[in-house]
Amino acid sequence: MADRPVVLIVDDAPSNIKVLAGCLKDKYQIKEASSGMHCMEQVSLMPEPDLILLDIEMPGMGGYEVCRQLKSNSQTKHIPIIFVTGNDQEKYEEKGLNLGAVDYITKPIRPSIMKARVNTHITLKQQRDQLLSMATHDQLTGLYNRHYLLHSAQNIISRSLRHEMPLSLAMMDIDHFKKINDTHGHPVGDAVLQQVATLLEENCRQEDIVVRFGGEEFVIMFDHTGIHDAEKKAEQLRRLIEALQPERLVVTMSIGIVQLKTYENNIEQLIKRADVAMYTGKETGRNKVVAA
Repeated sequence: MADRPVVLIVDDAPSNIKVLAGCLKDKYQIKEASSGMHCMEQVSLMPEPDLILLDIEMPGMGGYEVCRQLKSNSQTKHIPIIFVTGNDQEKYEEKGLNLGAVDYITKPIRPSIMKARVNTHITLKQQRDQLLSMATHDQLTGLYNRHYLLHSAQNIISRSLRHEMPLSLAMMDIDHFKKINDTHGHPVGDAVLQQVATLLEENCRQEDIVVRFGGEEFVIMFDHTGIHDAEKKAEQLRRLIEALQPERLVVTMSIGIVQLKTYENNIEQLIKRADVAMYTGKETGRNKVVAA
């Protein structure tokens, strides 16, 4: 059940929800909402819907307003919306599509057509999600990649500066990784990278961004975290990695820590300072945390 795509049906008439759910329940998880406000609440809950079937005429917040709000929110604008309504006038269909809906179905419902259209848009959503994941994730470790960090960091930095909240960054590099590849082979090196990546991800908070930056380098952005707390966290991770012994090898990391300064407004400045701190650690014995 958990692997099935989720369809949220929004209608103020229970009989309409029942009809739509009956068409789709064998293939999809069904969530229900009886009003526009209820729809907004349901969208914020997990699991997030993969598609929304949305009535237009509802008391309070109507379907057009629901669509407008969802499409104007960066967190929900990717969810496809199909309007399901008894109004078959062309101008209303045009309005719905211009607001960002992917389809417009008129009542009375024809079950076979409903299923076909929902199947099409769920498939398109899944393909889009897969392409997005491939574009933003490292294929070996499953962590976010450099592209994702550079793309998303600006919003995080701007928010931290605007709200005067601390933000710290760790640049991490596996010590003597070339020797691991040269001595034991690239498959062993890949396994080391995967196990180190898993450890980093499992021991960071959900709000932190853990990235494979390239090769044997990793970056972690610690949101709402000052440099002293970030240094403590980095030291904890360093100790865990030293004790990990992936592929029965002793593996260590050198880590550079920096905190965002008020005059910094891009990720490149943070990375450059963290990189200098990390290489200071390399040059003074490795397997250590250096805070700039």
